[in-house]
Amino acid sequence: MSGAQNFWKGLRKPFFVLAPLANVTDAAFRSIIAKYSKPVGPDVFFTEFVSADGIFKGNLPRHAGGKTGRDVLIRDLQFSPAEKPVVAQFFTSDPTMMERAAALAAEMGFSGVDINMGCPDRSVEKQDAGAKLILNPERAVELIAAAKRGGAGLPVSVKTRLGYNKDVLDEWLPVLLRAEPAAVTIHARTRKEMSKVPARWERVARAVEIRNELGADTLIVGNGDLWGVEDARAKVQESGADGAMLGRAIFGKPWLFKASENPPLTQRLHILVEHTKLFEEILGDIKNFAIMKKHFKAYVEGFDGARELRARLMDTRSAAEVEQIVGEFLANHP
Repeated sequence: MSGAQNFWKGLRKPFFVLAPLANVTDAAFRSIIAKYSKPVGPDVFFTEFVSADGIFKGNLPRHAGGKTGRDVLIRDLQFSPAEKPVVAQFFTSDPTMMERAAALAAEMGFSGVDINMGCPDRSVEKQDAGAKLILNPERAVELIAAAKRGGAGLPVSVKTRLGYNKDVLDEWLPVLLRAEPAAVTIHARTRKEMSKVPARWERVARAVEIRNELGADTLIVGNGDLWGVEDARAKVQESGADGAMLGRAIFGKPWLFKASENPPLTQRLHILVEHTKLFEEILGDIKNFAIMKKHFKAYVEGFDGARELRARLMDTRSAAEVEQIVGEFLANHP
């Protein structure tokens, strides 16, 4: 892997990464984030996690308009130039599928490939993927090697957790580091803990120690309970990590990486409308409009009339309806 190809090595530190959130950080939302957070950040975008098996085995159901599951997943991987560097995240337990997925990422122009080894979703775990890979270190190493073979020099990274049922970081992380990924993101909880306990950033600090003890070049990225860039900056400084990945904090705040405060209400609601229109334009033929409603909840809070406006938006079925309702609200709340 050449230095020019491994974009991770060129990032200023600390760097901040947009987490892959299923049915949240889709192509529409990432485009909005790029518009309102760049050029300050995020320094790296991740796609939603995508099933490598689903892309290549062709066993997913057809969608509206006759589109195959593969069509839908490929659409999930589209990105805009403003998002670069952008990493495609895949999940699978099959090295052959991972190799093919990495090759596809290279063909599509991605900056890197990430392997999901931390997702606790039961449907993912039934495939022995996601967090289940913590219980299968040999397969985890095989997947990293497969991604490197397929990726034509793209840097390969891993997102994982402290352990499955218990914290096994001191055994698990060295296995990953010996496979020489470009970066490892540590969600500072176990799979069993989900998000029910506070993230233990002292374990991110331990991950840095392990990396240094082994003399590895892999970057360590901390993840969990980060509510803004300044919070992330402080935790990175305390832990010694190279960067931080922010996830839930981005809900309703596509300007998160650029602004310390919310923009004026009028602008905030106009961004909501813009986001909705873009979702409908890019993904409306393959994804349910109801996905946008979790965004409505996040955008519309903390101001007079928010509850009533949110209730009306939750009944909408199109971007046109959203635009009309927001327009009416702003006309009555100058």
